[in-house]
Amino acid sequence: MTFEELGLLPELLKAVADAGYTEPTPIQAQAIPVVIAGKDVMGGAQTGTGKTAGFVLPLLQRLARHASTSPSPARHPVRALILTPTRELAMQVHESVQTYGKYVPLRDLVVYGGVDIKPQTEALRKGVEIVVATPGRLLDHVQQKSVNFNSVEVLVLDEADRMLDMGFIPDIKRILAMLPKERQSLLFSATFSEEIKKLADSMLKAPVLIEVARRNAVTETVTHRMHPVAQDHKRQLLAHMLKTSSLKQVLVFVGTKFGASRLAVYLEKQGIEATAIHGDKSQQQRSEALEAFKSGAARVLVATDVAARGLDIDDLPHVINYELPHVPEDYIHRIGRTGRAGKEGDATSLVCPEERGKLAEIEKLIKRPIEQVLVQGFEPGPDFDAAADKGRRGRGSSRPERSEGSREKSAPPRREPRGRRDEERERPPSRRVEPAKPKLPKLDFDPSKPYEPKVSPQNTAPEPKRAHHRPKRAVPALLGGMPKPDQDK
Repeated sequence: MTFEELGLLPELLKAVADAGYTEPTPIQAQAIPVVIAGKDVMGGAQTGTGKTAGFVLPLLQRLARHASTSPSPARHPVRALILTPTRELAMQVHESVQTYGKYVPLRDLVVYGGVDIKPQTEALRKGVEIVVATPGRLLDHVQQKSVNFNSVEVLVLDEADRMLDMGFIPDIKRILAMLPKERQSLLFSATFSEEIKKLADSMLKAPVLIEVARRNAVTETVTHRMHPVAQDHKRQLLAHMLKTSSLKQVLVFVGTKFGASRLAVYLEKQGIEATAIHGDKSQQQRSEALEAFKSGAARVLVATDVAARGLDIDDLPHVINYELPHVPEDYIHRIGRTGRAGKEGDATSLVCPEERGKLAEIEKLIKRPIEQVLVQGFEPGPDFDAAADKGRRGRGSSRPERSEGSREKSAPPRREPRGRRDEERERPPSRRVEPAKPKLPKLDFDPSKPYEPKVSPQNTAPEPKRAHHRPKRAVPALLGGMPKPDQDK
């Protein structure tokens, strides 16, 4: 199939040819005709399969009838809104809009945080048809009343699963409440979950499901391996790998912003060109770091999951998980940076004993075991296998499952010593030993009757009760003190 067979406009076909594309990818071939027809779409595909062009090209085709060269802002209201979770992904989508729409006179703008808001405000007030934005900065413009959604015809949520992970769903719902009810909605995501399905049900009307890959699938062209190592030796192992191998362009993932900067500084001290990219850096710093990595000035790019989402790097050969992600699905997004568009890639993970549970969840998600390779001089020690056994016991029953045949032939399992409380709980009631009652001293009176004091046999008459009178206090005279006895007489 060719792009001409999809029914695209000549202006779009010319732009596609200039970009060097001749045949649509599977997600493009399925999504473009459906979007052009005006139907809602719930699309999923592996990263690097051309998902962005799958909704940008038909979106430009639908809005081409509004194209105008008039300078009046009234002729350029916002007609399409594309929401992305990160700045990098917003810039990547905006570049695609400019690449494919360069022969169609439609105005476009990218809106994200971390930069001055005034230029964005001025551009919005001059009028734009297509806005690519992150949710937070778009709501800032809503508060400043610099954007109006009354003419929006198409809404696109790109990487919806990442928006869910980053806590953007409340912002998304606020934006949805401002949009016209009659519109076309497209939801694209690398992976689908039950939460994404619920979001799709609330915003899509009779959507067409387009899924060209198995859910949570990984690219077959990527090689997976893991190196067991102690937590304290991870930095040394990473430096050793970079020094002793021919790895030229390596994207290293860490869990925190502070960890990214700290690891990049350590690699620099080891003589390895490295830079870091994370959310605390300004947009200019992030762009400079990315350009240094793409140009080869920096051999290693250390990044967090949020910052690396949407990075579009051609022919990225190596991804290293310095720390495993907390969410197994993020492993798919990480390694999706390599092995794009059918090219070969390499994904390596440094796993300490504390991360064996995360590794098991990742292997369960991708439905394949990850090859374990020991690096001489960096063996983790016996605690690594012990952590694996502990993780397996924590996830399920401590006894392995056996078939019916093996259960009859095998010897009964050896009973582990148990606590005294467990033994008493499982002992039959008839044999349970009750604790002995404590012996109390013998009482010489009946406790059920009122207490009566004993009467001495020598003096049977009870002792009269003494009246308790308060002794009189001597009150001294105001003058002269207390009177003397002689004076009283």
